[in-house]
Amino acid sequence: MNETLYRVSANPHVRDKSSTQSIMLDVILALLPATVFGIYIFGASAAVTIAVSIVTCVAAEYIYQKLMKQKVSVSDLSAAVTGLLLALNLPAGVPFWMPVLGGLFAIIVVKQVFGGLGQNFMNPALGARCFLMISFAARMTTFTYDGVTTATPLALLKAGKSVDLGNVFTGFIPGTIGETSAVLLLLGGAYLVLKKVISPLIPCIYVATVAVFVLLFGGHGFDLTYMASEIFSGGLMLGAIFMATDYVTSPITSRGKIIFGVLCGLLTGIFRLFGPMAEGVSYSIIIANLVVPLIEKITVPTPFGIVKAKGGKDNE
Repeated sequence: MNETLYRVSANPHVRDKSSTQSIMLDVILALLPATVFGIYIFGASAAVTIAVSIVTCVAAEYIYQKLMKQKVSVSDLSAAVTGLLLALNLPAGVPFWMPVLGGLFAIIVVKQVFGGLGQNFMNPALGARCFLMISFAARMTTFTYDGVTTATPLALLKAGKSVDLGNVFTGFIPGTIGETSAVLLLLGGAYLVLKKVISPLIPCIYVATVAVFVLLFGGHGFDLTYMASEIFSGGLMLGAIFMATDYVTSPITSRGKIIFGVLCGLLTGIFRLFGPMAEGVSYSIIIANLVVPLIEKITVPTPFGIVKAKGGKDNE
């Protein structure tokens, strides 16, 4: 009689032969076009920020796991992906201690303290970005393009000004290192969908919800140019494709993904149009991350053989 041994482990649970390492490698490859473009338009400082962030995250995970006598898992590339995503969410000219501080916060506070990969309740890179935004708001909202400190397209839109949609879509605009080129982020997202690393549900529902919200409450009527400028500006593409789809902090069912995407979109629309700041993607995704357990509770089907009692408690 043949016996098959099954290993029970913490989520994320991937229902195919892909390993965490192969999935993370696909994410890195998908981010590569936007990363290279960010270095091209922002220069050497962007490359150094990316390198410092990745090295910090990998080193922090290695040292923490060694000190805690845990199995070292840096080879799964999850720490490298966190470092890359954090760097892509930073302005190119930030002092180099900021990606170091952000990387330490992402890996130790958000990820490892809660048990490591599969146990964190929010996306580590976004958690670190929000931590840096709260702590160093002025530095995190200062953007330089072509050697000149200037406003981002989102800031211009919030001030009632127009932007060049072509530049916004291609990426020749001020912003964080990895958020500027919507077309390259979409290209990376298409790669992940084709490789079946992510489902298109969350990104599509998220962006569509923001688009509808902007048309309804943006004050510009049915202005498709304004709507397109909003969805292609800022961190919406980077957040919707690469961070809202995080296996650990997003729902597992299709219904759950739809609810999650709508919630992210509504929050982003509210923050952008009615909040004091022009951007709101990071806070929106983190708040939605916190609601995921509730979304899972109402969308995950009851296992076969389990009868739900009137009081809500499951009985066998």
